[in-house]
Amino acid sequence: MISDLETRRQAGLAWVQSEGVKRLNTSTRDNIAHWLTQPGYKEFWPALIDLIEAHDDRELTRLFWERIPFGTGGRRGPMADLGSATINRRTIAESAWGLAHYVLSQTNTSTEPAAPRKVAIAFDSRLRSEEFAQLTACVFAAAGFHVWLFATPHATPQLSYAVRELVCDCGVMISASHNPPSDNGFKAYGSNGVQVLPPHDTGIITYVDQAAEIPIAEYDAAVAAGQIQTIGADLDDRYISTLCQLSYSKAREIRLLYTPLHGVGEASVYRVLKESGFAEVEIFEPQRTPDGLFPHVPDHLPNPERTAVFGPAIMYAEKAGHDLILASDPDADRLAVAVRTREGRYACLNGNQLGALLTDFVLSKADDATRSQGLVLETLVTTPLIAAIARAYRVKVIDDLPVGFKHIGSTMEELPQSHLLFAAEESLGYLAGNYCRDKDASVGALYTAELAAELKSQGKTLLDQLQVLYRKHGWYREAQTSQVCPGPEGAAKIAAAIARFRNTPPSTLGDAKVQRIRDFGRQEIRSAPAFQRTGRLTTHAGDLIFADVTYDGVFGQVALRPSGTEPKIKCYFFTQSPPEMPFGEADERTIDLMKLLQSSIANWLQAGF
Repeated sequence: MISDLETRRQAGLAWVQSEGVKRLNTSTRDNIAHWLTQPGYKEFWPALIDLIEAHDDRELTRLFWERIPFGTGGRRGPMADLGSATINRRTIAESAWGLAHYVLSQTNTSTEPAAPRKVAIAFDSRLRSEEFAQLTACVFAAAGFHVWLFATPHATPQLSYAVRELVCDCGVMISASHNPPSDNGFKAYGSNGVQVLPPHDTGIITYVDQAAEIPIAEYDAAVAAGQIQTIGADLDDRYISTLCQLSYSKAREIRLLYTPLHGVGEASVYRVLKESGFAEVEIFEPQRTPDGLFPHVPDHLPNPERTAVFGPAIMYAEKAGHDLILASDPDADRLAVAVRTREGRYACLNGNQLGALLTDFVLSKADDATRSQGLVLETLVTTPLIAAIARAYRVKVIDDLPVGFKHIGSTMEELPQSHLLFAAEESLGYLAGNYCRDKDASVGALYTAELAAELKSQGKTLLDQLQVLYRKHGWYREAQTSQVCPGPEGAAKIAAAIARFRNTPPSTLGDAKVQRIRDFGRQEIRSAPAFQRTGRLTTHAGDLIFADVTYDGVFGQVALRPSGTEPKIKCYFFTQSPPEMPFGEADERTIDLMKLLQSSIANWLQAGF
C-alpha cells in the first residue's frame, strides 16, 4: 500500500521535473531531486514536500541553489532545517561522515591490529553549535572513532592544540567565525592541527558525496561506553601555560578593556592576559556573555575587522580611561585593537598595522641565534611592511603564501627545522611558537599588551611606534573593501567579475597606469600594454589576481578574489613609498594613490554589475 507521504513525494518529484523546469534553475532542481530520491534524506521529505506544494520558489532556491562547498578549511553558510545550500543536521552529518571515512581510507602500514582512530571536536558560542558538535561526535563514534569532545564552548586555536596534544587523526571545529548570527560551519583539521588542504579537501568531499544513510550513535550510550570522552580542564591549563611561556616582556602597567563580542574568548584571551600578570584588564560586561545572537554588538555582526564593533566599548572606555581596547571574534582566533590617543579618543588599528607592530616587537626581543633559525610568515594579501621588517632583522620570511591561515600552518609543518617567530594575515590573524597551527587571538593579545605596556612606560603608544616603523621602512597603507553578492545570481556576478579582471584587465586605474597583472590562479605575469605573458609565478593561490601600478613616485597594488567563506568579492589595496622619500611627501602621495585605486575599482566593479 502506498503511503500518503510516498504519494506526495512522487507528486513533488514530478512537479520538479515538469513545472519546476520553468521556475527553478538546473542546480536547484537537481539538488531537490536528489533529496527526494535518496532514502538518507527521508526525515526531510515532509518539510521539503510542503515547500514544493506551496510553490515557494524563492525558499526552494535559497535552500537548494548549490551544494554547500568545502571552502576555507570546511563548510560554512546560513543555517536552516533542510537544504543542500545550508548548514543543517544533514549537511553536518554528511560532512562528519565524509571526513571520518576519508581518514579511515588512508593506508595503515602497521602490522598490528589498528587502534581506533581519534578525533577532537570543539564548538563555539553560536546558535546550534553544541547540537552540531554532539551530532558530529555521534557520527564519528558510529564510524568507530574514539571521540574527544570539548564539553563547553572553546576557541578554534584550542581545537588545533587539542588535535596535536591528544595525537588525533583529525579534528572538527563547529563555528562560522565572524559571520552573521544566521550562519554556522564545519571546519576540518588534519592530524597536524592544520585546516585541511588539497588534495585532502577533495578527498573528503568525494566521501561526502557518497554519504547515503548515515549511521549515528546514540549520544548518552556512546558516552557511557567510553567512545565519546570529554576533554578535561587539564588540557585548558596546559594550553594557557604554554601561551604564558611565550611572553617576551615583564612590562605590565597598562589598563586594558577586553571584549569577547559574546564569543568564547574569556576562557582563552582574557585568561592568558590575567595569568600572565596583567592586573588591570577588565571585561566589557555588555558583550561578555556567550550568545550566538550577538545582541549587544552593533548590527549583530561580530567581525572585529568592522570598526563599528568597538562603538559600545569605546563609549565606556572614554569615560573609564583604558589605554587599549582588545576585541576577539566569536571563536577567538582573530584579534582587533583600538588605541587611546593623546586626545582621549580611540583609533582602531587594522590587521596589517597590528601585524607589523607585533612582528617588529617579537624580532626586536629575539636574540641573534633565535633570529638566525627563525621564520616569519605572511599571506599574499598581507602588508609588505612585515616582510620589510623581517629582512631588516635578517630573519627568513615567506611572504607569498595563499590566502588563508591554513597555508601558514602547512608551511610550519613543511619547515620543522625553523622556529616560527611570528605569522600574520591581514584579517587579524596572528601566531607565534609551535603549540598549534591556527591563528590565535590569545598570543596576539599577549604581545599587544606587552608592547603597549613597554611603550606606555616611555610615554608612547602603538600609534607612535607605527610612525617609527614608517620612518624606517617607508610609508605603507592598506585597505580592503568587499561587495556582497548572495545567492546564485551573486555567485554568477562574482565569477564574471573575476573573469573580467583576469581576461580584460583595466589598463589604467584613474590616472595610474597598470604596469602588470599577477594572476596566481594561472600562475603567470602579464605585462602592459598588451598584457602578454612575460613571466611565471610559483605560488598557486586560486582566483587571486593583482594589478600593480606606479603613480607619482609611489607603488600600488590592487588584488581581487572571491571570498572562501562568504558570498563576497574581496578587494585589497596597497600603497607604499620608497624609504628615501620625505616623510610628509610620502604620507600625502600614498593617501592620494589609495583614494585613486579605491574609487577606480569601485567604478570598475559597478560597471560590470
